[in-house]
Amino acid sequence: MTAFNQRIGVAADAVIFTVDHGELKALLIQMKKTPFSGRWAMPGGLIENKETTRQAAERILKIQTGVKDVYLEQLQTFDDLKRDPNGRVLSVAYMALVPSGNIKLKTNDRYSDVRWWSIKKLPTLAYDHSEILKIAINRLRSKLEYTNIVWSLLPPEFTLTQLQNIYEIILDRDLDKRNFRRKILELGLVATTGKKIKGEAYRPAELYRFKQRRLTYVEVI
Repeated sequence: MTAFNQRIGVAADAVIFTVDHGELKALLIQMKKTPFSGRWAMPGGLIENKETTRQAAERILKIQTGVKDVYLEQLQTFDDLKRDPNGRVLSVAYMALVPSGNIKLKTNDRYSDVRWWSIKKLPTLAYDHSEILKIAINRLRSKLEYTNIVWSLLPPEFTLTQLQNIYEIILDRDLDKRNFRRKILELGLVATTGKKIKGEAYRPAELYRFKQRRLTYVEVI
């Protein structure tokens, strides 16, 4: 067997989505590091010696948003030989879904800025992050059709109108209100809380909650 020296870095990158003010948004950081100084990217970095890539993604999520126990899944590994001009680094990318309320974004001395960007108004991204983000958006839209992961984008209690709005914003298309509500209730994914809030046209709207706030496979759309 021929001996060789392998010098490859392993990074974890996190595509963090939320829905805010009627738009699907991704969290981006503004870089200081050359050759991408001033450019935007997904938060990430090399994994630490005693952590898995998932643990690194959880750490990144906690540092940037202060949240945990939200939906997080591995997307895929990106290993193009020229993806990082500073050396050979492969990235294991993750997708996270966080509710928009009460999130305080944080940055550190490695970054110039951190903010939410609408996926329809994105800046030019560093590395291969445009490709990663495109794959993440497609994965999210696909997963919404056959799982319950939308729970991670909503507060603990919500109206059916709020739930439908999340679907329409991410899928970028309108859904029939009556059919959507009937399907959601028939699937048994949500349960009423017995509470109501002022809803459309000042009519009280019933509040619901997800019965399970963990991944469940079910045909929603």
